[in-house]
Amino acid sequence: MTAVLVALADKDSEITREHLDELAFLAETAGIETLQRFIQKLPQPDVRTFVGKGKLAEIKEFVVAKQVSSIIFDDDLSASQLRNIEKEVNTPEREVKTRVYDRSLLILDIFSMRAQTAQSRAQVELAMNQYLLPRLTRMWTHLERQRGGTGTRGGSGEREIETDRRNIRYRISLLKDELEKIDKQRKTQRKSRSNVVRVALVGYTNVGKSTLMNLLSKSDVKAENKLFATVDATVRKVVLGDIPFLLSDTVGFIRKLPHHLIESFKSTLDEVREADILLHVVDVAHPYHDNQIEVVKNTLAELGAGNITTILVLNKMDLLKDTEVNTDDLKGYYRQHGFEHVVFISAEKKENVRELRSMLFEAVKKKHLTIYPNYVGDSTFVFN
Repeated sequence: MTAVLVALADKDSEITREHLDELAFLAETAGIETLQRFIQKLPQPDVRTFVGKGKLAEIKEFVVAKQVSSIIFDDDLSASQLRNIEKEVNTPEREVKTRVYDRSLLILDIFSMRAQTAQSRAQVELAMNQYLLPRLTRMWTHLERQRGGTGTRGGSGEREIETDRRNIRYRISLLKDELEKIDKQRKTQRKSRSNVVRVALVGYTNVGKSTLMNLLSKSDVKAENKLFATVDATVRKVVLGDIPFLLSDTVGFIRKLPHHLIESFKSTLDEVREADILLHVVDVAHPYHDNQIEVVKNTLAELGAGNITTILVLNKMDLLKDTEVNTDDLKGYYRQHGFEHVVFISAEKKENVRELRSMLFEAVKKKHLTIYPNYVGDSTFVFN
């Protein structure tokens, strides 16, 4: 599959290019090759076609000439925008039709590919149905033309839309009931772990959380250089010194994460919300890691997990060695911005992991003492 990417730029075109780099990575994760990028400077999207008439004509010319299979927009499109763009691009004489994606649909497609458990599959299906429900008119306009409908009220296409809406609403209801049952089971499981300290890995997608999970827990959680390699929550028992705790790795966050997806995954993200300590992992070598930190902080606040004790883990420090970045200055900067505990590591190269383990042990011990006040620790061990 091939695609062109489309974005609007307001003032900072450098930020827009970085956003399109991320969108291209999303497309690659979904198995789609990016052939071209289109950026238009507009203060706000065109109500009818998101981009202006001239830019859409330019996109169409390229898509038709190269037989591109997909157009991917970096923002969400309304039902009417989707319909209008497809109508402009997929003229009747075109035999090969081009599919129009927006960012949310692309992310949902990736999640549907990644989901492994019954819970995550149900969550993704729920989010997909909630996304599709207001956009059904776009799906049925093609059928109306194919069947020779008049396009007036009461046509076969409109009746099909209403039938489909009822079916989707019914399916949404079933999925919510199914997830509620799973959630009750998970809550019972989590209650049984209430006497153990819980630590959760959080962060932007593809920052090295799963690699760090493997390093700390000596396990083999799947770690790939792809976005959303982890969708299902993974929990492992870890012992630091003489204190056991549970370490969980959950789905990574991303800019403009679809609201329906956050809503649907809230039961899985209870591992985050109910954690005692968060390890906020950051790709410190990424040029816009500050923006990614902000995205994660905002998402945690939305989940009700904004006040949990957090260790900021600045990962991939090995990639900074040839730069002029002063790690002490950077630590001080983040401490001034609300992060009391900050540590640099390289999970891939296993650098400075001893400092992280020591810092994590102190945080875990502090919480462990609230559960077991009479605990007397062994202070003779040394972290490797």
